[in-house]
Amino acid sequence: MTTQPASTPPPNARAYPLQTSRGTFAVVDHPAAPGVEPRGVALLLPGFTGSKEDFRLMHEPLAERGYRTVAVDGRGQHESDGPEDDESAYTRSELAQDVLAQAAALGMDDTPLHLLGHSLGGQIARAAVLLDHAPFRSLTLMASGPARISDSQQQRVKLLRDALAVMTMTETWEAILAMGPPEEVGGPARGIGGPELLRRRWLGTKPAQLIATGRQLCTEPDRVDELAALPLPFHVLSGASDDTWPVPVLDDMAARLKARRTVIPGAEHSPNADQPLRTSQAVADFWRSVDGAEGSPPAIV
Repeated sequence: MTTQPASTPPPNARAYPLQTSRGTFAVVDHPAAPGVEPRGVALLLPGFTGSKEDFRLMHEPLAERGYRTVAVDGRGQHESDGPEDDESAYTRSELAQDVLAQAAALGMDDTPLHLLGHSLGGQIARAAVLLDHAPFRSLTLMASGPARISDSQQQRVKLLRDALAVMTMTETWEAILAMGPPEEVGGPARGIGGPELLRRRWLGTKPAQLIATGRQLCTEPDRVDELAALPLPFHVLSGASDDTWPVPVLDDMAARLKARRTVIPGAEHSPNADQPLRTSQAVADFWRSVDGAEGSPPAIV
């Protein structure tokens, strides 16, 4: 994946603190494109060590299809505040309730509100709709699997959690950079944005958030049957390869959910960054089908 600059919101987008009943969350809010019929709103949740900037390359293509997109930093992520050391603030239930509060704050009673979560964000989104699916028109799980992450990724997360137990965020960042080039090491040093943005994002994230959510990724139970019982349309989207949840695992989850299944060629664990135009096309097509407006949408090129 090519690292691309993303130090500022895309044109026409607005970055601001979203006030909710559960506190303030940093968001990037991009309206539907001028002259395009508004079709709905999407709340976008980032993954582990991620942030709202991970969706930067999807805002404009989705705006051209008529969708307002609101990408959010979760509690303790990047520019959203949270406790430094209190892991209880980052339980799955607490983070799910945050999502419901964010949805309520957007005030979309008369407009379809679609929920999309990437990786960890998908499991938080799942927990939110299991608490209350009523605010949402659909759920898209992007590179987010049915239960805990793969054994190899559990080992990586454990290394990170062990480091955070004895090192500061700055010391941990330097250790990550010393492991090798970002494209080989992966993790928080690799993503959309230049090195300074990625460093700033890492230092802004609370260690308790990383430790708590890392543990959740390694222990998450399979809740697919509970999810399948909800009267909600589902979309399972992933890259053609994924070492966090293998593609066959995601295929099986989609079948159990009777979900639309999309595999993005040329993408791995972050289709939103690896192939943002193809990913935006697939996501918008799903939302249009849910809203009964499949038709012949314009192609994203």
